[in-house]
Parts: sequence; structure tokens; C-alpha cells
Amino acid sequence: MTTPTAATLFTEPAPTQRLERAANALTANGFVVEILDDAAAARTRVNNLIPEGASVYTSASETLRLSGILDDINASGRYQAVGRRAMTMDRATQMNEIRRLLASPDVVVGSVAALAESGSLVVASATGSQISAYSGAARAIWVVGAQKVVPDLSTALRRVEEHCLPLENARAQAVYGQPSAINRLLILNAEVVSGRGTVLLLREAIGF
Repeated sequence: MTTPTAATLFTEPAPTQRLERAANALTANGFVVEILDDAAAARTRVNNLIPEGASVYTSASETLRLSGILDDINASGRYQAVGRRAMTMDRATQMNEIRRLLASPDVVVGSVAALAESGSLVVASATGSQISAYSGAARAIWVVGAQKVVPDLSTALRRVEEHCLPLENARAQAVYGQPSAINRLLILNAEVVSGRGTVLLLREAIGF
């Protein structure tokens, strides 16, 4: 049996059996899980899950951008896009209001860097902007490409450092003119509030 290289382990979509193992583990850990075919299905499902008029924060995510979910939320006018609102506020005089606005929306939508088959979601961040919302929002939705599913938590942490960070570093250099870093690391092992956290697990690869 050939051992997969890091390149294939971190970029190839996980097969159905592994997706189902991850989904079962997440369900046992209190998450709501749906396995969907592709990003288009996730886009439709996210729009169905979020009530019109809800305050929604979208965390920085290539998955959301590439799928069209980012624009659906921030540009459609159907929701109160708190991230976009925060960008118009004065950071010198309104920082406390910005912090509260982003930390406790009705819904936060994002992705993760890795998903262990044991049912742990791993989130990495340079600024920590999404981490408070992942705990403080009334509801959380994570859209996860199949390439992010790995065998265990140690491999998930490897994926963050060896695969995600170089890609995000290049993106940050191009967009912001500065490097990225793993300054905050969040591991979600379980959801204690029934129905709060939903994972939309895709059969295809998308995002980092």
C-alpha cells in the first residue's frame, strides 16, 4: 500500500467512506452535518439556512469567495452584512462597537483549515477576527471542501502549517502587502448547543 504524499493528502478530495466517517463523528460530537455534492449545492443550502434580514458575519475564506456565498451574503441585500458594515466604521472611535458587532451576529458563515475524521474542526487565523464569532454567534455554518478531511488531529495541524499557511501567506502578500501567520488556532471538538453548528461537507475540493 502506497503512503500518500503531503501534496495528495492535503489536496485530493477524500473518498466517500472517509467523508461519512467524518460526518458520523461530527454528528456524535453535536454538530448538524450535511454531505453535499458541490459548492453550488452548498451555496443554495446556505441561502436556505439563513433567515432573510439576519445579521451575518462572513469570515475570510477562499471557499466562500469561490463558491459565490460571500457575495450572496454581503452584496445581495437579503441580510445585514456586519463585516461590510464594520469596514465603514471608525476604528479610532468605534472599536468597541465593531468588536461587539463581529463577535455576536445572528449567523457566522465560514470554513475551516482541516477536519479530522475524529470529528474535530481546526481553524487558523492571523488576526482572530472570526474566532470570537465562531463561539459567540447564535448560529454557525461551516462549508468544508472534501480535500480538508484528514485522518486525525495531528495530520490536521500539519495541514494547517504545511499546506494552508503557504497559500494564505501568498494571498495576504498579494492582497494586503504583508505576510500571514498562525497567530490564533481554534479546535472545535464538539458543539454543546443543539442545532447551533452546521457543517456542510462537500464531495469536491474547494478553497485552501
